[in-house]
Amino acid sequence: MDDLTIPADVLRDLILRMRNYMSREDLPTGGPGEDGPPDPDEIGPLSTDPDDPDQAELFDEIDGLDDEQQAELVALMWVGRGDFDAEDWAEAVALAGERHSGVTAEYLMSHPLVADYWAEGLERLFDGSDLLDTGRY
Repeated sequence: MDDLTIPADVLRDLILRMRNYMSREDLPTGGPGEDGPPDPDEIGPLSTDPDDPDQAELFDEIDGLDDEQQAELVALMWVGRGDFDAEDWAEAVALAGERHSGVTAEYLMSHPLVADYWAEGLERLFDGSDLLDTGRY
């Protein structure tokens, strides 16, 4: 697997902030002691509010990443939810890059479990990741 170009501290911050945002939305979140993300069929999409400063910050941070890093975020979500195996990381990143249309944050935030998928994707890519505890891959 190629290394992620997203700095570990940036990804950690995104996951934690997205989980915080999800908790405001009363969505279930994965966390310590839970066996992966909850069933996405049991929850609806995240609400969108252009006047919500927290949501605007998340959009800005995601859309402020370079194209490769945005593709990695999408690919990480896909690996985390099981669309790709960790061994297919390069293929997932390439496909995410091909499909990039400039609305990455909107796409990612349309998936209410995105933070849990990112965390699960890290677990799969690194065969156990302690990013959330240590800030390192």
